Amino acid sequence: MDAALLARIQFAVTIGFHFLFPPTTLGLSLIILILETLYIRTKEDIYKRTSAFLVKILGLVFVIGTATGIVMEFSFGNNWAEYAKMVGDVFGAPLAAEGVFAFFLESMFLGVLVFARNKVSEKAYWWSAFFVFFGSHLSGLWIIIANSWMQTPAGYKIVEIAGKKKAILTNFFEAALNHSTLNRYTHVVLSAWITGGAVVAAIGAYYLLKKRFEKEAKKLFNVGVIVFIIFSLLQLVSGHAGAVKVAETQPAKLAAFEGIWKTTTHAQLDIFGIPDEKNKVTRYEIGIPGLLSFLVYWDTNGEIKGLNEFGKDIPPVLLTYTVYHIMTGLGFFFIFVSLIGIYLYWRKKIWDTKWFLRLMILTTPLVYVAVQTGWMAAEIGRQPWIVYNVMKTSEAISKVVPAGQILFSLIMFIIIYTFLFAIFLKIFFKIIRKGPEENIIQGY
Repeated sequence: MDAALLARIQFAVTIGFHFLFPPTTLGLSLIILILETLYIRTKEDIYKRTSAFLVKILGLVFVIGTATGIVMEFSFGNNWAEYAKMVGDVFGAPLAAEGVFAFFLESMFLGVLVFARNKVSEKAYWWSAFFVFFGSHLSGLWIIIANSWMQTPAGYKIVEIAGKKKAILTNFFEAALNHSTLNRYTHVVLSAWITGGAVVAAIGAYYLLKKRFEKEAKKLFNVGVIVFIIFSLLQLVSGHAGAVKVAETQPAKLAAFEGIWKTTTHAQLDIFGIPDEKNKVTRYEIGIPGLLSFLVYWDTNGEIKGLNEFGKDIPPVLLTYTVYHIMTGLGFFFIFVSLIGIYLYWRKKIWDTKWFLRLMILTTPLVYVAVQTGWMAAEIGRQPWIVYNVMKTSEAISKVVPAGQILFSLIMFIIIYTFLFAIFLKIFFKIIRKGPEENIIQGY
């Protein structure tokens, strides 16, 4: 088998599994901070109990996320050695900063949240919740900086050293705040907050349906649903801004997102279609004529470049198109769920509407599908470039790691991650079964 293909599959497996946990961490840290703020202001123990309950879950998510994140760090030097050699001086800086400035901050104060509820003052505990929130989001920023540089590289130059090309950092701030960093970071953070809101709302909904911990369940459901509603609606704005930026900086990716082969004005926004890569046409299209051009340029006659303009340097169109439309379709579904939630809040029926409680539980796994397909669309849509217009993925693979070894490690990763996920689910559901009442941290 091809070593490059196996390395890409292996990295997709590791990052796909890992990426279940960072969005959950960011979302839970926001809701814990909200609950701790409400506790400081009201002194009502119910906020303390619900916060302590979520801290248990956050600790579990953080542990698994950390373990799987370390694996990805090592894979750059192992399976992607040529990439590390060429752009390591640029790419390595934000990864190092993430560990030094963010990870240790987050992990240290998470220790306070988990083990020191009654060993520090209420204000110190609130600040700990804030620094966990701040540290986790700062960590996410550094990772997005590194990834966004791969999407829209800036602040560097290519030099030749000992006959080999190497990227050298020339302006850290230009590299960090490149053309897509802020748009992508906003989109990822909103996705994480939607995820956290959905998880917490689903837990509250489960308790309400089972008629357990009903006071705590109402608080969890309220906070979770409100967070879910607000940021699902805001994500529509963020997604539009991100698509406009993609049109500007990565036009081939936008064309793949929408299955556009020929450069056109009055470009259609697809709702459904099946790209035929062999014949360079998208079949069975259903869409809204002119809407894509209007959304990008505020003019239905705006020109959208087609895939035919880019020769062979285009992403796998069918896969890119499919995952992108799954993500956007789910995004509109979350908005629909949010509008129902707003209506039920207005009618004061949200706690008693059992079908909506069940809907929120069923929506939660779909949030993770949206997160995964969104990440896939961004990464697959960049292909064949590992660093856009600088280095191709085929050039980045390690030359000394044979396909057989990559295949073996891939199988081992799948087995180990399946085992880890089973353990995670077992502990997670054990925490859920015990509930908020039995999870108040008394101090150790």
